[in-house]
Amino acid sequence: MLNFELYNPTQYVFGKGQTQKLANLVPKEAKILLAYGGGSIFKNGVYEQVKAALTGFEIIEFGGIEPNPRFETLMKAVEIIRAEKITFILAVGGGSVIDGVKFISGAVNYQGNPIEILKKKVLFTDVTKVIPFGTVLTLPATGSEMNSGAVVTIEATQEKLTLGGSALFPKFSVCDPSVIASLPKRQIQNGVVDAFTHVMEQYLTYPHDALLQDRLAESILQTLVEIGPNVVENPTDYKLASNYMWCATMALNGLIQKGVPTDWATHMIGHELTALYEIDHARTLAIIGPNLYRVLFETKKEKLAQYGERVWNITGNSVEDKAEKAIESTVEFFHQMGMKTKLSENTTDYENTADFIVNRFEERGWKALGEKQNVTLEKVKAIVEMSY
Repeated sequence: MLNFELYNPTQYVFGKGQTQKLANLVPKEAKILLAYGGGSIFKNGVYEQVKAALTGFEIIEFGGIEPNPRFETLMKAVEIIRAEKITFILAVGGGSVIDGVKFISGAVNYQGNPIEILKKKVLFTDVTKVIPFGTVLTLPATGSEMNSGAVVTIEATQEKLTLGGSALFPKFSVCDPSVIASLPKRQIQNGVVDAFTHVMEQYLTYPHDALLQDRLAESILQTLVEIGPNVVENPTDYKLASNYMWCATMALNGLIQKGVPTDWATHMIGHELTALYEIDHARTLAIIGPNLYRVLFETKKEKLAQYGERVWNITGNSVEDKAEKAIESTVEFFHQMGMKTKLSENTTDYENTADFIVNRFEERGWKALGEKQNVTLEKVKAIVEMSY
């Protein structure tokens, strides 16, 4: 097992009716920026619950944070916080709102051009230099409610880039599974596939000695396979909703990545598809993931075979046979979850996508991705072209 440090200070507050605890979670005398997205919280009752729980607090609202939050939009919130001397941010929404708030938290006191936070992947490690924040989760998917990473889009250059650091963990996250009852099917489909792929990025590498981590990862995958299609059709079923929400958190709260090699090339390529074509994040992962496994088959086949045996109950005469069947089972699951797994099924203008992404990666110096740093630019090109 690889050396690791485990640090996660987020207070995770899970279950029905937990929003009412906000008054005890937010610091007394806090001046709050209430950040949210496109307004769904007004339709599903979450806004009223939050406002009722925070009676007596001074609140300034900031709405309109986009899916794939825009740097340009988030900077408007940064200016409000500076002008109004806000002391606490409450993110009410899904991963995009929470990611946006992480950027806002770090950018307020950043010395320099805030765009450097994204361009240079700045890590925030001093909690005294960021604005503290909490979250009320409305869409399980990204795990952002219990981790310190974020992804933000720069609209001007069509780039989707990351930031993070130990200072950007939420102080608390209120996670009530009943909120998914009002979500569109597409968003629940996306959430399940996003969580599934988060696990795969940390699990589907090569055999190693972290036996428990493998079992933890496989248990999340098995649970998502079991409940995924059903929770889309029955979002009011609390058993399904609660297990879905906890799986999404566990997939990316840092626990299963400790002591193991991790990949993340699927995400890095997928982010470019979202930035270029506005394809939903989870759907880009479903497009790229299986083809990455095919192009990297020789280095991933042992773990693919293990995944096939343990998650899909696949038997076969050889490692190669089980590995190939595992990829096909994954694609079938994505289809079952409503994913269209070819780029041409998601956008019409895709012919030069591979060259564009390769050129962009080359400009950034991203020439060796993946757990073995063997995802070269040539392989990136092959993966994207195979995904057409």
